[in-house]
Amino acid sequence: MLKRLHLRDFVIVDELDIELGAGFTVLTGETGAGKSILIDALQLALGQRADSAVVREGAARTEVTAEFDLPASLQAWLDEAGFTAEDGGLLLRRTVDAQGKSRAWINGSTATVTQLREVAEHLVDIHGQHAWQSLTRPAAVRALLDSQAGVDAQPMAAGWQAWRQALAALADARARRDTLERERERLAWQLAELDKLNPAEGEWEQLNGEHQRLAHAQALLDGSRAALDAIAEGEQPADSQVHRAIDALQAVADYDPQLRAVAEVLQGAAAQLEDAAHSLHAYLGRSEPDPERLADLDTRLGAWISLARRYRRSPAELPALVQGWRQELASLDAAADLQALEARASAAEAAWRKAAQAISRQRQRAAGPLGLAVTQAMQQLGMAGGRFEVALLPQEEPQAHGLENVEFRVAGHAGSTPRPLAKVASGGELSRLALAIAVTTAQGQAAPAAEAADAVGTLIFDEIDAGVGGTVADSVGRLMKQLGRSCQVLAVTHLAQVAACADGHLLVAKAKKGRQTVSDVQAVSGETRVAEIARMLGGERLAGTSRAHALALLGAPEGPPPRGAA
Repeated sequence: MLKRLHLRDFVIVDELDIELGAGFTVLTGETGAGKSILIDALQLALGQRADSAVVREGAARTEVTAEFDLPASLQAWLDEAGFTAEDGGLLLRRTVDAQGKSRAWINGSTATVTQLREVAEHLVDIHGQHAWQSLTRPAAVRALLDSQAGVDAQPMAAGWQAWRQALAALADARARRDTLERERERLAWQLAELDKLNPAEGEWEQLNGEHQRLAHAQALLDGSRAALDAIAEGEQPADSQVHRAIDALQAVADYDPQLRAVAEVLQGAAAQLEDAAHSLHAYLGRSEPDPERLADLDTRLGAWISLARRYRRSPAELPALVQGWRQELASLDAAADLQALEARASAAEAAWRKAAQAISRQRQRAAGPLGLAVTQAMQQLGMAGGRFEVALLPQEEPQAHGLENVEFRVAGHAGSTPRPLAKVASGGELSRLALAIAVTTAQGQAAPAAEAADAVGTLIFDEIDAGVGGTVADSVGRLMKQLGRSCQVLAVTHLAQVAACADGHLLVAKAKKGRQTVSDVQAVSGETRVAEIARMLGGERLAGTSRAHALALLGAPEGPPPRGAA
């Protein structure tokens, strides 16, 4: 339920704060007073597209805040999206600056406009004054029936997309069969050539390292032998010289401790020389020229270089090239496997048809009750004897929306055969039918939580009663009041009969504020409400008669007319 709406610098409203209660509330006012401004502001808070035109002239930005009771169906969504619920309430805030830049918040945390729209689906349902226009659009008619039937079309839509993609892949494979086969043969031949080499990851670096050692084997041996001679096996080896130095220092170290430290350094050097000599002995023991291995390495490195040049890659890239070609060949094999593609397309079609048939059954179960409910509403709206039907028309070709089209049919009077709504209904009848459908479907949406866990809590009718009057207007008011017993109903209306049935009454009026015209909204009751309903009935010229009529509509005893009344 919408509890409070706050506006600042919105169109011709400088600042406005309205508290709303349960039941049926009407908004009335003279033509041009801005009765629909509140609805426009609420829609902005619920994620409608922003425009700098909503900013009041001379202001830097407009701000709209809407406070709702938190429906149970939104709790999990808020938790998942990271928005904290505050004391069972929900606060939506939206600003738009003079450049058209928009910002949004949910419970004080920054939000996206898309998130506002997702929240709005759980909060408010708005029926506009041109709702009848959608009754002739197949998509809107189907969506209305699906809403009543509780249809989730997402699985069917996903299945349709999968089927289309499978058919496209099959058609592409058939059209490119020869091309795919030639490409496959080319790749297979290239892979066979590279598979002979069988280049392994990191092998190129290993081969080069080993080739470097074997190509310079004699130089490595000569250098190692010379080093060993210098260290330990020559005429004056370094290790002998170091030991003589150690002995000389140790002989005099007792006279000066500083020399003892130098001797210790030399002892470390002697140990390192010994380790180096040991390593050189080991190296010389296992290293010798290997011309045959060197020739094998020359041959393999030459094969790497030759293939790398042919395919315009560096030698080190050959292993990755082989892996990529193998994946590409596997994709080509799959793309050219017509039997597998046909099986995939058949399976996708079967899955889509299963989902579509399930939705068809849901639509069939909902069509009859919806037609009966709208027919009953028609009897109260000046269409006595009329009948409404929801027809499901099978299609020759399947479509994304299912196996059938949905069509609304109406018989304007008893004994006539229902025909497509657009062909038989006049403009006035269309308006009343739209109202009958809106009230009927809204009653379904306003079912108790035990019956409709995802039902919205607020229903708004924006001059949907335009074009009706007399006893029909009385019926409209009674229907909306009845609807207000199960959910919050807000209605912008010009009908006194409808306004008189409301539990709450908001009066919208324009006034001069300095050089600007501003719009204000006030809750009215008592004599002020009587005066407003009298105005709606007859204006100023028949004020006395209109006041009496207004009192009669409100069910109040007639008292003395206000001072100055005719």
